[in-house]
Amino acid sequence: MRTPIMAGNWKMNCDNDEAWELAVAIANEKGDVEGCEVVLCPPATALTTVLAAIEDTNISLGAQNIFWEESGAYTGELSGPMLLSCGCQHVIIGHSERRGRFGSADEDFTPELQQVFGDTDASVNRKLQAALSHGLVPIVCVGELLSERQEGQTDEVVSGQVTAALAGVEADDAESIILAYEPVWAIGTGEVCDAEEANRVCGLIRRTLAGCVGEGTAEQIRILYGGSVKSANVVSLMAQPEIDGGLVGGASLQAESFCELIAAAAASK
Repeated sequence: MRTPIMAGNWKMNCDNDEAWELAVAIANEKGDVEGCEVVLCPPATALTTVLAAIEDTNISLGAQNIFWEESGAYTGELSGPMLLSCGCQHVIIGHSERRGRFGSADEDFTPELQQVFGDTDASVNRKLQAALSHGLVPIVCVGELLSERQEGQTDEVVSGQVTAALAGVEADDAESIILAYEPVWAIGTGEVCDAEEANRVCGLIRRTLAGCVGEGTAEQIRILYGGSVKSANVVSLMAQPEIDGGLVGGASLQAESFCELIAAAAASK
């Protein structure tokens, strides 16, 4: 049986004081939770702060991005060894926002400006392989835009992203990988993919994984759903057989709401 995971992606939120308070509150409530893995992914500036807050708990630390080289003239990037030195065990890779794919954005945040987030299928693959080489657990994000869904391209886009991300990855190395299905149109918009449809796409991801690394390995890989996960929909999402947890944005920024999601995941399997 696959153990559920609730991962909180804090995105560009929380200074160090806020990160400490939030992490301590979650740790006090769910630091000894059983039946669900918990991962907190704060901004890079708060990694060591959160690590101190979750010390001696069952909660793990994750980063929001990684670069594939270990060192060099790559201003602003963070390498695997750097993340390990901060206590990270997980890292998010290929989030739609890192790919420059947004469900909603300010009017002045034009497509040209969105290119500041430049991840592609090729860079996601390099980052995935870097994470694996350093023993970090990658949480690899895939998902379609609203326009792609409306044009009937969901399956093609999602399966293509999965296949590209895992290119060159051996089955033995793939066992630790976590996938996260995040329909871009449901991220930060308040919209949520219907639970049955989310389950269908997660099943598609698992079948695609089977073609990349074999059915046995694919059955072990955990697949999360992300996109406006909250207390009102978490039970129905976690009841789906292909959904093994959540990659949570906004609801992870409040200890009470995130702990409700953790409890729901722990009770689901």
